[in-house]
Amino acid sequence: MTEAASQAPAVVTGTQPAGGRILIVDDSRLNRQTMAGILGGFGHEVIEAEDGRMALERLGADGSGIDVVLLDLVMPELDGFAVLASIRSNAALSRIPVIVVSGLDDLEGIVRCVEMGAADYLPRPIKPTLLRARVATSLADKRLRDENANLLTTVERQREELSRFLSPQVAALVSTPEGEQLLAGHRRAVTAVFCDLRGFTPFAEVAEPEELLGVLREYHGAMGVRITEHEGTLEHFAGDGMHIFFNDPVVQPDHAQRAVRMAMAMREDVTALAAGWARRGYDLGFGVGIAAGFATAGRIGYEGRYDYAAIGNAVIMASRLSGQAKAGQILLTQRAYAAVEDTVEAEAVDGLQLKGVSHPVTAYNVLRLRD
Repeated sequence: MTEAASQAPAVVTGTQPAGGRILIVDDSRLNRQTMAGILGGFGHEVIEAEDGRMALERLGADGSGIDVVLLDLVMPELDGFAVLASIRSNAALSRIPVIVVSGLDDLEGIVRCVEMGAADYLPRPIKPTLLRARVATSLADKRLRDENANLLTTVERQREELSRFLSPQVAALVSTPEGEQLLAGHRRAVTAVFCDLRGFTPFAEVAEPEELLGVLREYHGAMGVRITEHEGTLEHFAGDGMHIFFNDPVVQPDHAQRAVRMAMAMREDVTALAAGWARRGYDLGFGVGIAAGFATAGRIGYEGRYDYAAIGNAVIMASRLSGQAKAGQILLTQRAYAAVEDTVEAEAVDGLQLKGVSHPVTAYNVLRLRD
């Protein structure tokens, strides 16, 4: 009776891990049968390949559910080194542990295999207990890698789902552990932008619901492209009104410039849309308020329903200016204008009476970019 036959267990105990799919690659039928008998006794499913080319066919493009490869080195046509290189060059196969099995007393060859990415080395003659231990270790490693890969896929899918409802920057923030401190609340200089459609309220009072939704879809679609393009954080939109801010949660040294350039691009887009709306009898314009200053940003809401918001005087001022802006105007506070005056031409708008402000305010209406 051979050593393999005498030491292979008759039953698999309840403490054994669930078996895996093991690919045995060896040009010796006796070697394959010996290892298959041992592994089958430990609850593993065995697939055999008599040479390197057949091994790659068994693996296919994605591994075909193989968990561990037992690979002989000396084979005709395509040897174990070539098979190992092919496995490691394929991203879909590279997570599969490869245990080199050889009777060669060749330290240089063993080192070469490890450098090429082999998970382990098993000498002949095969000892069942050692084979069992090496396969179990590699199988556990493979399953851990698969779990990590699945977890990353899940996180990416959740991030994509979150980005449908949150700004991409906030969606990325809430899916990373290091974002928790920012979510808890922090103070930062921001540029806040409020914008909405002039004449929307009277239009909504007389328009059919289908007309109203059609206008909003066109408007939101165009504005969303600009917000994403300039990497603004959309706090919320309600009907035709939108609140966007810059420099949080991602730091942007040119946040005022981004805000103004976004607003100018939005103005152009709405001008084009408004021409089409006018042909349908809708008289709608576009106004923007922009303010720069410090704000406290973080998570607000309640369990099960949170938003990411910025709160502060800059946000209030941007909202107030938006309410005063006429169709086509982009009104900036003095501080916001000072940050961009080298790059834009603007005209002063004096004597604005803003809610909550005791004195008249001078704002600056952005006309165009400087040459």
